[in-house]
Amino acid sequence: MARLTHLNRSIDGKVAVITGAASGLGRSIAHLLADEGAKVGLIDRTSGGIHLVATEIEEAGYPVVGQVADVSDRDAVASAVDVIRTELGPVDLLINNAGVSVTAPIDDEDYDEAWTTTLGVNLEAHTLLTRACLKDLMRSGEGRIVNIASTEGFGATPEMTPYTASKHGVIGLTRGLAVELGRKGVTVNCVAPGTIRTGMNAAISEEDKVLFADRRVPVGRYGEPEEVAQIVLSLVLPASSYINGTVVVVDGGMTAQHT
Repeated sequence: MARLTHLNRSIDGKVAVITGAASGLGRSIAHLLADEGAKVGLIDRTSGGIHLVATEIEEAGYPVVGQVADVSDRDAVASAVDVIRTELGPVDLLINNAGVSVTAPIDDEDYDEAWTTTLGVNLEAHTLLTRACLKDLMRSGEGRIVNIASTEGFGATPEMTPYTASKHGVIGLTRGLAVELGRKGVTVNCVAPGTIRTGMNAAISEEDKVLFADRRVPVGRYGEPEEVAQIVLSLVLPASSYINGTVVVVDGGMTAQHT
């Protein structure tokens, strides 16, 4: 009997660009994709952080290029992608992970700045990176884009409308690009993490984390960055060629729970 499938589950030799790679989810995604054989191009605005992660991956024996850039700056994005392309090769996988979260009541005097900054990093940057990498992504018929949204893309938290709007926007952008690019050999999907242990919630005390998870998360704990990274890996596999325009929620069941 013939084998059931010949679909490929390897990303060995693929070139991956990961934004927001200096810490948290981005760092975990970068390490995991490198472990799986990808050549990783890292982009972050934090110089010390990006060089540290690049050094970690290099010392593990994997090809890596780190670039310091503001992902909301069109010229900086184009320059960073050009360097990665020159040193590692054409881009196969794009992980739009960079994000910021700013508390911003609508009547706050700094609201306009919070809105512009948040939408620039959390949403517009996804389009800048996509456009910078698009010709590369379309060349093989196996291009992959994964956008990182949030469970905030399904609801709202008071005094966080810039963040909430940006994450709703990421989901909409994902679906729109999936419809537009599917026939061009590029799948576009989205991961929506819930409560994950990252720098965004580092200021929350461990006691409050435990209380929240016990009340709101069916598995009873915060998630770890690698648990999100593993889903990203699944979505960029060549074998995941029929997954397009979807949103994968990684939240321990939080959004499934009624109360």
